[in-house]
Amino acid sequence: MRGVNTHGQSVTRSGPEGPLRRLAVPAGVLAAVAGAFAYVGAVDPNEPGHYPACPLLRYTGIYCPGCGGLRSAHAVVHGDFLAALQDNALAVAGYALFAVLWTVWVVQAARGRPFRIDPGPVQLWAAGALLLVFTVVRNLPFGGWLHP
Repeated sequence: MRGVNTHGQSVTRSGPEGPLRRLAVPAGVLAAVAGAFAYVGAVDPNEPGHYPACPLLRYTGIYCPGCGGLRSAHAVVHGDFLAALQDNALAVAGYALFAVLWTVWVVQAARGRPFRIDPGPVQLWAAGALLLVFTVVRNLPFGGWLHP
């Protein structure tokens, strides 16, 4: 479609995006995440030799916030949500958060509205504090229930 801008110059305007085009990126992200979960579901992280060991755990004996995340994803794929929570409860919360945000993104994209996540400093500090507390507690003697 051709038009004229405020300076009298001829410009080409594109029509409104179709719903399939607007959903292409969320669908691609879902395909990538589903592929990753499918791989982790097929290749058991509980068996040694399939994935690299966590360097922090290997050299210091300290569980990082991601330790147990692959085992947790494997358990989710196989429907064992209790084992997933035991392997890495924070990762399970992350999977749920991703699902909610992805769903909101798809709904917004289907309606032709932009979707933007713009956390403020308070939310970023809270997320950092949550990661720090989770990491410290899972490495203390009374936090053994958070070990993978």
